[in-house]
Amino acid sequence: MKDGLKQRLVARALEEGFELARVCRPWDVPQVPERLAAFLSQGYHGQMGWLAERTHWRGAPQVLWPEARSVIMLGESYTPEEDPLAVLEQRGRAAISVYARNRDYHDIVKKRLKRLARWLIEEAGGEVKVFVDTAPVPEKPLGQAAGLGWQGKHTNLVSRDLGSWFFIGSVFTTLDIETDPAEIDHCGSCRACLDICPTEAFPAPYRLDARRCISYLTIEHHGPVEEELRALMGNRIYGCDDCLAVCPWNKFAVQAREVKYHAREELKAPKLAELAALDDAGFRALFSGSPIKRIGRDRFVRNVLYAIGNSGEPGLRRVARNLCDDPDPAVADAARWAVSRLSDAANGLE
Repeated sequence: MKDGLKQRLVARALEEGFELARVCRPWDVPQVPERLAAFLSQGYHGQMGWLAERTHWRGAPQVLWPEARSVIMLGESYTPEEDPLAVLEQRGRAAISVYARNRDYHDIVKKRLKRLARWLIEEAGGEVKVFVDTAPVPEKPLGQAAGLGWQGKHTNLVSRDLGSWFFIGSVFTTLDIETDPAEIDHCGSCRACLDICPTEAFPAPYRLDARRCISYLTIEHHGPVEEELRALMGNRIYGCDDCLAVCPWNKFAVQAREVKYHAREELKAPKLAELAALDDAGFRALFSGSPIKRIGRDRFVRNVLYAIGNSGEPGLRRVARNLCDDPDPAVADAARWAVSRLSDAANGLE
């Protein structure tokens, strides 16, 4: 192998737009199978049945691709320009997770990974495979094993360099590249991420019950959401950033260099009334190229109606009432719930 490959690899990764580049072995995460089995046995994955599939790959990256000798883990910042929690006070407007306010990061990160992988082949040969949140790869444990950061009490990766606001991608290769030391846990006694969770989705530190997580409920959960949880979702209509936003390590976060991660003006705090009026064509047009597009109009409007029901603004009753007979049962149910909630608010019962 050529001298200095590791140093040149890191330099090239930074040129491509990544902020962090570290290396580990595929077999450096022996704890994953047991933790995954415990998560699944508790039913914490909810309707995400795909998590229970291919567990032999998801739990052991060396089984996914036995020829791989090294895993290059990469981190790219998407730090927001403004406080993502501020919109939660604007009850007539929607809170959209920071990562989804512009282009789909999967497409952007994968292109960078492919360019880096091509460079690596040209420099040193070997074979490569790239992954970004679309395959049975335990990216967060691998990220900790490579030294990108550690899995915090909210189960997300936290970096001493980037805080909580960064995407993860990986390049598996048959090349034997010098590794980096694993990161250790730096959460200490802090529990800010646990205490802020609106739905108490963390049964214990480092454990997430996705069935109560607003990100899961607004993105992955099909059909009506339990009424107890609807009332706790506030105006969050796609994802939830609360546990990420309060992490004290964000004081070290760096501004996102990629302009495609900067929030589109119309998605910073859109009006609930305008979002609820979207038909399928309007939804597709507004969210073309966005990760939001994949949940479809029906689930999206269902979420908007929950937010309308939580708004406390009687003037939005008409908006909800117009959807009480929507062809989608979950949308119609959400609309009737919102009308009832706002009627009670108007009558001074809440």
